[in-house]
Amino acid sequence: MIRKDIQFDKKGRLRHFLTTEGISRPLITDILDYAENFASVVNKPVKKAPLLRGKTIANLFFEASTRTRTTFELAAKRLSADVININIQTSATKKGESLLDMLRNLEAMHTDMFIVRHMTSGAAHFIAEHVAPHISVINAGDGSHAHPTQAMLDMFTIRRHKPDFTALRVAIVGDIMHSRVARSQIHALNILGVPDVRVIGPHTLIPPHVENMGVHVFHQVEQGLRDADVIIMLRLQRERMQGALLPSEAEYFANYGLTPDKLALAKPDAIVMHPGPINRGVEIDSTVADGPQSVILEQVTNGLAVRMAIMAMVLGRTSDEEVAS
Repeated sequence: MIRKDIQFDKKGRLRHFLTTEGISRPLITDILDYAENFASVVNKPVKKAPLLRGKTIANLFFEASTRTRTTFELAAKRLSADVININIQTSATKKGESLLDMLRNLEAMHTDMFIVRHMTSGAAHFIAEHVAPHISVINAGDGSHAHPTQAMLDMFTIRRHKPDFTALRVAIVGDIMHSRVARSQIHALNILGVPDVRVIGPHTLIPPHVENMGVHVFHQVEQGLRDADVIIMLRLQRERMQGALLPSEAEYFANYGLTPDKLALAKPDAIVMHPGPINRGVEIDSTVADGPQSVILEQVTNGLAVRMAIMAMVLGRTSDEEVAS
């Protein structure tokens, strides 16, 4: 069972960042506001802030990643931290060392934070429960459970285009069943007061009882996209699927792929998002992915600012003066 209170210390301050489920609206707002400070840092000639100077951060990616691992590494370096990238494929865990023994060894090297991606749901929580008191853990994606920093950078991107969350209609399209991103997004959107969160996909890719998360379910994309303000496309999580859940990628694209014609059903100023990696011609047409309503590359850029903010907040470094220096 995953403890929902483990993210905070005894004084109620953020110690780990493991999930968007159950966090408060003021905390989300604080993270987004603080990230605005870092958004300006990334445009400076010297893209550095001294907030985490002297801190050591270890990237523990037990699952393949390009964007997430790279943005975490770059975010840490721009905060002036020292970064260790652990190659799990050649680490001692492949020689029989247990996960906890590996953590103890990294703790002995005076590490301050673990960034964890793991194929098993709950892995980041397990690590957070067992690390030394001075170490913080950030969940960079665990199984089909959660990807909280992705959800936060998505909220940051939405807010920059659509500041009033309480007036939005958000459609999440695709493989909801296997998507940790979708779960984290849904929690965050509900906390921020979005009145109409929609999930759209075939019956085989929609989790049972998902309505209990506060969403409306659509199986026909044309109905679900109508008058949407924000469209979030998801890739098919083939690596997590068991059995033949889809007839073919071509049929999936015909029914659920975002094309200019389907996009036209949304509001004229709707924005199109995607957490990546994009599979063109499967869940999104290139004309849409590269079009004027797409903010996909903005999400990548915003990921740096948001992850810098979360890392600094978790380690208790939130000085606006140091950010600006």
